[in-house]
Amino acid sequence: DGMAGAGAAGFEGMGGVNFSDVFGDIFGDIFGARGGGDPRKRERAERGHDLITNIRIRLEEAVHGTESTIKVPQMVNCEECGGTGSRKGTKPVTCKTCGGSGQVYIQQGFFSIQQTCHACHGAGEVISDPCHKCHGKGQTQIQKTLSVKIPAGVDDGDRVRLTGEGNAGYRGAPSGDLYVQITVEPHKIFKREGLDLYCDVPVTFVGAALGEEYEIPTLEGKVKLKIPAETQSGKMLRLAGKGIKGMRGGHGNLFCRVVVETPINLSSEQKEVLHKFDELLSKDRKKHSPIAKGWFDAVKDFFGKFAK
Repeated sequence: DGMAGAGAAGFEGMGGVNFSDVFGDIFGDIFGARGGGDPRKRERAERGHDLITNIRIRLEEAVHGTESTIKVPQMVNCEECGGTGSRKGTKPVTCKTCGGSGQVYIQQGFFSIQQTCHACHGAGEVISDPCHKCHGKGQTQIQKTLSVKIPAGVDDGDRVRLTGEGNAGYRGAPSGDLYVQITVEPHKIFKREGLDLYCDVPVTFVGAALGEEYEIPTLEGKVKLKIPAETQSGKMLRLAGKGIKGMRGGHGNLFCRVVVETPINLSSEQKEVLHKFDELLSKDRKKHSPIAKGWFDAVKDFFGKFAK
């Protein structure tokens, strides 16, 4: 899934837990870990938070790919103080409570328990003269406009990652990432399942009985669909390779479900012709209507069981 790069779009999960860091933090807090490195470095530099936003695209855009412009609220380093949180020309001062370590030690019997300093919240420094623009936070919020490339073949629910486009990190740490969640809007003609597309094709009962060729749309253009003679309503016809091209290879199919349409608003003359046609069929209905014959035979057997 390695489509992500610096400033580029790619797919990636939100997870990824480093258990060595987790256990290191736990045992470091419990036993002190005085000789295990400088805790100030861990607390001072904090990676920026990841962000997530949504984008709606059409099925055609999901299939062929597209490029969209989005606006995202984003935290950036304060221009006034450069992200320090202190008024311009001043600097944070060393925390007197922890002496700049960001940690304090509490003696509990035989154990010395390490905890984050409550005065500086682990930073090792406190802001005595805060910046008037960010009020000591070191960051301000902006509305950033970004261009996001949606690769061809994406599906509803997929996410595109923009590396480094999340919130800014604290004290020089890297920024987080931005995840763009994709919602594919319903299509008037096609329904998607994986790489396959499905659609209904209405045909006349004459076309279904005698066979006919129809021109139907696909996402690549118009194609011819041949309806074989004596096709029943509901039959599924497959057009190989006319579905969606996968991002990692492969090509789906287009499945067309035949829907035999019953004519409406018939004139007296049309009704008379149909009655004559029905009379012709009635002479050997079992031969011309195999589905109806099978159904009536099943009904006859069903009621026959109750008669016994």
